[in-house]
Parts: sequence; structure tokens; C-alpha cells
Amino acid sequence: MISGTVLRDAVISGANNIAKHKSVVDKLNIFPVPDGDTGTNMSMTMSAGSKEMLRMEDGEPVGLVAEKTASSLLRGARGNSGVILSLLFRGFSRGLKGLEEATGADLAEALALGVEAAYKAVMKPTEGTMLTVSRVASEKGKYAASVNNDPIYVWDAICKGAAESLETTPELLPVLKKAGVVDAGGLGLCHIFDGMMSVFRDGIIIEGTSAEVETSADGDDFFANAAAEFDDDITFTYCTEFIVGREPACTKDPLELRRYLESVGDCVVVVDDEEIIKVHVHTEDPGLALQDALTFGQLLTVKVENMKEQHKEQERLNDASKAKKAKKAEKLERAEPEETYGFVAVAAGDGLQTLFHDLGCLHVVSGGQTMNPSTEDILEACMATPAKIVYVLPNNKNIIMAAEQAEKLAEDRTIVVVPTRTLPQGIAAMLAFNPEIEAEAGADDMMEAAKRVGTGQVTFAARDSEFGGLKMKEGEIIALDNGRLVFAEKDPVKAVVRLVRSMAKKDTEFITLIYGEDVTEADALEAKNILSNKLGSAVDITLINGGQPVYYFIASVE
Repeated sequence: MISGTVLRDAVISGANNIAKHKSVVDKLNIFPVPDGDTGTNMSMTMSAGSKEMLRMEDGEPVGLVAEKTASSLLRGARGNSGVILSLLFRGFSRGLKGLEEATGADLAEALALGVEAAYKAVMKPTEGTMLTVSRVASEKGKYAASVNNDPIYVWDAICKGAAESLETTPELLPVLKKAGVVDAGGLGLCHIFDGMMSVFRDGIIIEGTSAEVETSADGDDFFANAAAEFDDDITFTYCTEFIVGREPACTKDPLELRRYLESVGDCVVVVDDEEIIKVHVHTEDPGLALQDALTFGQLLTVKVENMKEQHKEQERLNDASKAKKAKKAEKLERAEPEETYGFVAVAAGDGLQTLFHDLGCLHVVSGGQTMNPSTEDILEACMATPAKIVYVLPNNKNIIMAAEQAEKLAEDRTIVVVPTRTLPQGIAAMLAFNPEIEAEAGADDMMEAAKRVGTGQVTFAARDSEFGGLKMKEGEIIALDNGRLVFAEKDPVKAVVRLVRSMAKKDTEFITLIYGEDVTEADALEAKNILSNKLGSAVDITLINGGQPVYYFIASVE
């Protein structure tokens, strides 16, 4: 039998296991756009459950542990994969409701309820995803329970079923097969199930991950870690790193170089083999260090950085980061629903957040691509909005499901999700709001307005990839037309001009260019001026400093 204490520890172990493997899961994302990756979203969702479990005492009934897990996962759910994961556990909790302990059959039936809930929540379930993996695992578990009611036997069948199903995902989804990978969400689910199995079978909680970076003497981080204990006190100005290609005829011992460097600086690290010598030193005169190194061979690489200036910049960034974290940590106070309507939007970037505030959103949840807010984040903003009906604009396809879960958790007000998938759609929806019609009809009208807006996005490839017949290298500029990858470029300005020109039609009247934090005002103006010349005076072009991360430009074409 599985007790509440064992299930509690299993949830913690599952969370730790997905956290350990999240980067591997993230790398399976086949679409090259940087996003809130699957492994990260699943790990953060499970982390919410793990934190709740760490607060629970021994001896609680298994039904209560499952209920607490499901509630915390639902509130902490991030991204579509996180929401689906939370729904699996919510169904799981319903299957264990009221039980002191669980048999193998109880676990199998509970997982089946979770799979049913997850499939129902997805409008168009796609096979070859984590849904398939969970379903097959559930079917294997139910069959195993009919043979042997032992929980370990049943959960072992669930884990094996999930692993077997994961291997078939490329056959069900051609895009996975072409990329030569399995489904990311399915792999994440396997890691969670395996982490739970470690407790069920062996009583061992898989340890959490360390924040330390694994390095070796061959890695660039080796120098940084070797000298880190000295970095608080900057005695010398210049951090100097270089590699010397050893001359075969040179018989000098690299220890001589180390001794010399210790006489002209500190934080000295010298690593050598038969062909090269890698050096790190803090010194006031890099030239002396380099000159002595030349007696051992040729300089292959050299990097010199002013640590005092870096320290000042880092202090500035730290102060800004602390201020941002403090602002984020401020708990929004619940407001009485006194007004009829209110609005909550999701957006990243000071300029875009200000824009949504100006359009009427009392609260703008910080988030978007690469940083999907949780259901709890969205719910908190809605509960702090003093309105009986609160419209939520997710502005990202990977946030819609989390927003829809917030809908179900509101207690004294109605939350209506307008499923906007891009920021331009969100802006158009806000402008189309009509307070004279009913809430659902109003949401429909807002969404109709959103659909009439074309969205262009210029970002960078997060990984080497081939997608839609296009090959691209990591870091290369890429353009998306309404989410469809259309071409790669070398320059963001050239990319946005080419993209918008291809999207503009004869009846296009308005274009809005929203430029991000990595684009200068001069470059943004250059893009606007080129487009004005190309498209003519009949098209009204507006420039907005959105300050958004990830996307160099977001273009709205109407």
C-alpha cells in the first residue's frame, strides 16, 4: 500500500528528477524560436507541488497529499505542458480522494482519471505528445492492476508504458520524426514518473540539482571558478586570459610562467599540456604577462577585461535586478469587485506594459515568451482587479491554458479569457471592447478584432535547426509571419523591413512597429523610414518602444 507520506516523498522526488533533466527536455523543442521551454515549464510546475509537500508532516492520508499536490500544481502551472501536467495530477487526486492508503489499482484508476481530464481540457488533442504518453502509461497500469494489485508492480508498468510510448512519438508526429527526436513533454513525464518510482520501490528521494556549474580544466568556466574566491576584492584592474601554443623547441617549465605571473598579479591559474598553456591572471599590466608568455610560444587567443568597470556595471545590474525582484515580490492585494468590467494582460517590457495600462488594464502580468507566468500569477492579478467581470488577454499561445485554469479558481468574480496569441492581437482586442454588450459576446467581438490583425515577429534562432524547409544556425535572425517561420536574415532591421513588406496588402492602412530592448532607437527609426518610403503615404506607420526581450521587432499589420 502507498501511504500519504510515501506519496509526498514521491512527488518531491519526481520534481527533483525533472529539474535535473529539464535542460535535456528543453533541447528537444524542435521549433527554433526561443520560448518558455517544455522542461523548464514542467520543472517549475512540479516545483510548486514539491514546495507544498515539503511543508506536510508525516502520517497524512494519501488522499489529502494528492489533493494538496494537485492544488499547488494547478496554481503553479506554467505553459501548456505545465497545465497538462497539473490536470493529470488533478484527476489523480480525484481518484485518491478520501483514501488513507492506495493500492496498485487505486493508482492506476487515479492516473486514468487524470488522463481523461487532460484530454478533455485540450481543444484538439494531438497524438504523439505527452497526452499519448500519459494515456498509454495509464492503460498499461490498469492492465497490470488486473494481474497484480501491488503498487510497485503497477507503477513499474506505468513507467515502462510511458517509456515505450515515448519511443513511438516520432511515428505519430512527422515533425518529430524529421527532426529525429521524441516528444519533449513525453520525456519530461517519464522523468517525473521515474522519480516517483524511486520512492515507491526503493524509498529513495532523488536529490535536487546543484546550482553549481560543472566545469573542467578545458572549459572557459574553469578559470572563473578557480579564481572566484578572490573576486570580491579587486586588487588589480585587468582580468587577463590567454592561450599559448607551445613551441616544440621550448624547454622552459610552465611553472616558471606561473611564478612570474604571481610576481605581477594574483588569482593565477596555469593549465598546460604538451601543445598549449592556458592562463588566467589578474594584473595591473597585461603587457608584462603577455610578454613573458611569448617566451613559451605563440599567443593563440587573448582576452583582457577591466574588472573595476565590470564591477561597477554588475553592481548597477544587481541593483536593477533587486528592484525588479522586489517589485515582483509585492503581493497584490485582493480588491472588492465594485466595478462592472476590468482587464488583465500579460506582457514583457516596460513600454508594452505601459501601453496596456494606458489602454485600460489595471494590472499587467510580467511574462511572455521564455517566461510564462503561472496560473497563480494570473489569478492574483484578477483578484486584485476591482471588477465583477475581468477579461484576461494572455497574448501568447503558451499562456492561454494557464489563464483558462485561473477562470475556474475565481471565487467572487467572473474571469473571461480572450485567447489572444500575440501582443498585437491583445492591443486590437482592447481597442475593440464594447461595454454595452454581454461579457461573452464582448469577448467574441474582441477576439474577432484580434484575428483581423497580422502579427510579424523578428527574433533569433535559439538552436541550430531545420524547420519548414529552412536551415538556420543558433543566433541567426529569423522572421515569423503569424507564427509561421518564413526566412532567416543577418540583420534585424533588414528582417523587419522584408517581413512587413511581404505581409502588407493593397488594403493595408496601419502598421505598428514595436521594437525591443536589444534595438536602438536609431535602428527602429531606420526601419520605419525605409518602410515609409517603400509602402507610401497611404500606410500609417507607428513606432513604439516596447522594451520587450527576445523579439527585436513585433509588427502589427492592419
